[in-house]
Amino acid sequence: MKQVIQNGLIHDAIHREPYRADLLVENGKIAAIGQGLTGDAVIDASHLEVYPGFVDAHTHIGLDGYGTGAEGIDYNEMNDICCPQLRAIDGIDPLDHTFELARNAGVTCVCTGPGSANVLGGTFTVIKTAGRRVDDMVVIEETAMKCAFGENPKRVYRDKCDSTRMSTAAILREALSKARRYGEKVAAARGDVTKLPPFDMKLEALQPVICGEMPLKAHAHKANDIFTAIRIAEEFGLKLTLEHVTEGHLIVEELAKTGLPMAVGPTMSHASKVELAYKSWTTPGVLAQAGCHVSIITDSSVIQQENLPLCAGMAVRAGMDPFQALQAITIRPAEHIGAASRVGSIEVGKDADLVLTDGSPMAIATVVHRVLIDGKTVYQL
Repeated sequence: MKQVIQNGLIHDAIHREPYRADLLVENGKIAAIGQGLTGDAVIDASHLEVYPGFVDAHTHIGLDGYGTGAEGIDYNEMNDICCPQLRAIDGIDPLDHTFELARNAGVTCVCTGPGSANVLGGTFTVIKTAGRRVDDMVVIEETAMKCAFGENPKRVYRDKCDSTRMSTAAILREALSKARRYGEKVAAARGDVTKLPPFDMKLEALQPVICGEMPLKAHAHKANDIFTAIRIAEEFGLKLTLEHVTEGHLIVEELAKTGLPMAVGPTMSHASKVELAYKSWTTPGVLAQAGCHVSIITDSSVIQQENLPLCAGMAVRAGMDPFQALQAITIRPAEHIGAASRVGSIEVGKDADLVLTDGSPMAIATVVHRVLIDGKTVYQL
């Protein structure tokens, strides 16, 4: 079926200025953008604004149950500080109420995965926020390997194996060194099973990281942790994304030189630990103004997933350029998580993930009238 969203004010997240046009949706994709388009069904958007579905580059949705208490939390493995073999897709509950709240607010795509208790916590997955079976929601099954610096690993494993930032870095280096050597031995065996090293699931899981096919997704709030993440990535020649970047505004000149994707947040919460002491809504704007690649994140459930656009609004109130703030919850996170060929902007050929509102989604009084995911209406006022 061909569906036309007619005469909406399009904010495509690519062009700074919005424009009025029709959108033709066919087979779950944006098939055309123009004037006078026709189809089998028409959605009148003449009094509405049309945005790409919002994208969150860093959440734990589906792994932290809504209203379930501790027994519903699945995003941190507390028995092993180094567990790269874990996969978010194996723990996500797509029937969790958080997904409904997210999509009703226009959050249509998320990158979700393990928390930050572990030096290596496992792989994140990119999924849509509508569906009953996670396998059918997947955009990218394994998109990044979570690693963590700072207070969390120290706090969780203080009495076991990690009580300093030096230990955290050493544990990560050891795992990466073993994975590199393991990969070299596998390559040298050239398929001869008698020469292969003993199978090691952890080291197998790290091979895409070592080979540069998958980035480390580095939890780092403080400046020193950010620089340690960069240092280790450079030592091993790895791809890297920076997550949280709380003190990024304090080291903006250095970060601007790196070209690394940065996911900033969660900011709409109390500074509950020492590494959050310099938390500020100005951070994403300062970084973006300096030319950094910036996404705004909720770290759901730290901030409610549905409040992602409001977080962008808070950054605007603190001085961020409104267009850069829109990009920070659409195309920039899509690029950050490797999904920009499908989501993050309104362009021909991309998934028809669309949000129809009566104003800027970054304003608290704005009402979401309709949300489409893959061309299907998943919420209607």
